[in-house]
Amino acid sequence: MDAKTFAAEVLTALPYTANDQQVAVVAAMSRFVMAPPNHDMAFILNGYAGTGKTSLTGALVRVLEAHGRKAVLLAPTGRAAKVFSANSHNHPAFTIHRKIYRHAFGAEQAQSGPPMPAENKLRNAVFIVDEASMIGTADERGYSLLEDLVQYVYSGVGCRLILMGDTAQLPPVGQDRSPAMNPETLRRLGIKVSHATLTETARQAADSGILFNATRLRKVMSKIASLPEGAELPVPRLRTTGLTDVTVVDGEDLPEIVTGAYDRDGLSETIFITRSNRRAAEYNAGLRSSVLYREEELTRGDLLIVARNHYFSGKKPRGIDFIANGDILTVEKVLGTEYRYGMRFADVTLSFPPPADAPDDTEPIMFDAKIMLDTIAADYAVLPRDGWEKLYYGIMADDERFGPMPVDRRYAQLRTDPYWTALQVKYAYAVTCHKAQGGQWSNVFVDLSYIPADALGMTLYRWLYTAVTRAKKHLYLISPPEQLLK
Repeated sequence: MDAKTFAAEVLTALPYTANDQQVAVVAAMSRFVMAPPNHDMAFILNGYAGTGKTSLTGALVRVLEAHGRKAVLLAPTGRAAKVFSANSHNHPAFTIHRKIYRHAFGAEQAQSGPPMPAENKLRNAVFIVDEASMIGTADERGYSLLEDLVQYVYSGVGCRLILMGDTAQLPPVGQDRSPAMNPETLRRLGIKVSHATLTETARQAADSGILFNATRLRKVMSKIASLPEGAELPVPRLRTTGLTDVTVVDGEDLPEIVTGAYDRDGLSETIFITRSNRRAAEYNAGLRSSVLYREEELTRGDLLIVARNHYFSGKKPRGIDFIANGDILTVEKVLGTEYRYGMRFADVTLSFPPPADAPDDTEPIMFDAKIMLDTIAADYAVLPRDGWEKLYYGIMADDERFGPMPVDRRYAQLRTDPYWTALQVKYAYAVTCHKAQGGQWSNVFVDLSYIPADALGMTLYRWLYTAVTRAKKHLYLISPPEQLLK
């Protein structure tokens, strides 16, 4: 089959009539997919909100599979993989970590060094990565997820890579731009790169106030990029009047409105997005006490978000290789709590959503774990250095547990120690925008209170755009400054 025929089939598989820009992008992607595999090739698709990127992907996957080509869908987080699968007609989607790494290393490898990419045994497969703008060049242990992804994909015969993202969103933490969406980054890795951008909305902006505001923010960001250095930036503007899916909320009405959202769509379909871990901690405390009426620190039904990648120190639960940063878990039982080494821990039974390729009636995966209670409501992202030091010296000096065991053997056992490898989690009712990135919820409450005047720059534009585009059905703006609504 030639590229022209392949493109025609993709356009036919779309649930709408493609506009001229989409036709051109489909043609370019078809040439990329059908080209002889003479080089390690990648295609970067930068698609803004509402441009039909996910529908295009679903059509591409269906045509590839119809012609016997394997399509592998990947995303940086579990939530993003779930959304990607749902938007691709429930084609299985996996987290990048879960797919590309060998998972026999367990906690020892997690503590002593980076995981090793597995061998890609597929031939002529097309790997499609959504939310690629979230992929950084290094994690907290210094290894590059992007480089490992590239190494894994091209270890297969004739495989190629499509990276999809939205460069208007926040880049990875600590970086000015997304390396995975930058063609020069991939070219430096020896990859031949093609790229395209979707900017035209696939549906009328009047149909969605959420999309209207996202499109307005993105267009202003494009103009700001051409301003001379030092020029005064325009203040972001959000439209709320005349829109049925965008609502301004003040503090007095908030408990009643969020209760309605919980009752209508459930806890897992409602999220608060804030600008800091401190504000997220305050909202989590308020929601649990004033809306959910939960007096105990941890109860059955609580939603927790993983704050740091967790590798199991012993036998892994069936169906889980590891738990990724950003995964959301549900507390099923609280088995007990304890105070040790100057810190508090809880033994709990947690549930984890089944894999994306599991049948619809598959039960959640249940497993027991030890979690750190000190981090659950703290105003920091993960346990700080002084906390790790206190835990380390406490474990190493515990003669009651280790008896006459020498220091070197205690150190060796530290890698699988249940307290040292305890799961770091936080309440998942309110999160920072970086934590929310990659996910979508029916109801999104965006905290716009207490925005200092010096924050009204490009970073705020990206933050607002990312937060707004997390909403599927309704966007709630909490106490926005007047200048944002003019």
